[in-house]
Amino acid sequence: MNLKKSCLFTFLIASWFGFSQKTTIQDSQSKTPISYATISFGDGQGIFADDEGAFIFTKKLYPDVDTLYISALSYKSATIPTSELQKTILLEEEVSQLDEIVLIANNRKFKEETMEPYLDDDYYHCWLPTIESEIAVYFSNPDDKLKQLSTIHFPITLESRDWNQRKRKNADKKPFSTLFKVKFYKNDNGKPGDVLVYENIVFRATEKNGDAYNLDVSDYNITYPESGFFVSMQVLGYTDKAGKLLPNKKYKEIKDRDGSIVKIPTNFRPLLPFTNEIEAHNTFIKRVFINGNNWVQFKPGNMDSSLLKAGLNNYGVGITYKVYKDE
Repeated sequence: MNLKKSCLFTFLIASWFGFSQKTTIQDSQSKTPISYATISFGDGQGIFADDEGAFIFTKKLYPDVDTLYISALSYKSATIPTSELQKTILLEEEVSQLDEIVLIANNRKFKEETMEPYLDDDYYHCWLPTIESEIAVYFSNPDDKLKQLSTIHFPITLESRDWNQRKRKNADKKPFSTLFKVKFYKNDNGKPGDVLVYENIVFRATEKNGDAYNLDVSDYNITYPESGFFVSMQVLGYTDKAGKLLPNKKYKEIKDRDGSIVKIPTNFRPLLPFTNEIEAHNTFIKRVFINGNNWVQFKPGNMDSSLLKAGLNNYGVGITYKVYKDE
């Protein structure tokens, strides 16, 4: 990007955000940035900090918001009135009772097994991701053997530039560069419970990844829990070519009949294909910016969805794991 274009880009961003200051979320002790913290507005809306713990909030974009709720994994949440918003927000670390990590010898023999993802390139079979929704998928434990997760296979749907050629595999695809956050949860009586991994796990998907993004999680030493586990994903927003989260506008403003402004979450690409090939309702949805919100099982009667009406009841994530032989 040349100097002229760079200056124009900076001017447009500054104009959009009303020449506001940037706020950074940091650890209260080390003063290091807290990446991808959640900033909720308390009315079903919110944004995320980037990898450097920074975010931008202005009254120009959100004139009706007077309080921010800041949260991050392994930190105590904070409530900040927007009138008192400073350049830096410090969060205190929360000491949690973590499960004991199972250490497995490097030379121990194992075989690798894979549950393939369910792929689909039909636009009408897809969930349109928004930043206010987190999708979790349950995996039961097939037996009592020691197992460790290796890879999570997230299916994605690519869209053709030319709608008339959308059914052709070799059609030119629409480009995107989107950042996702991934979490692992314990099984709490059939719903996502406490988190299994307290580290930030993110990945950037582009059209070059094909029909699935294969996320290597072997470095996190996630032992397959006896009662199964949930893996979730949530879109954070679009990125630049280097993977840096862009200050995307997360909501569209639509005038209601009475003249009031209603904020509708923006849909992000890629689309996420749902499937009817899994009998059990293993998918759960959560609106992350609503304080105290609960997980809702994705099934008829719990929510109104065109996917459910079409019999598409699950997001078909796949997994690969190591099964260790008895010593």
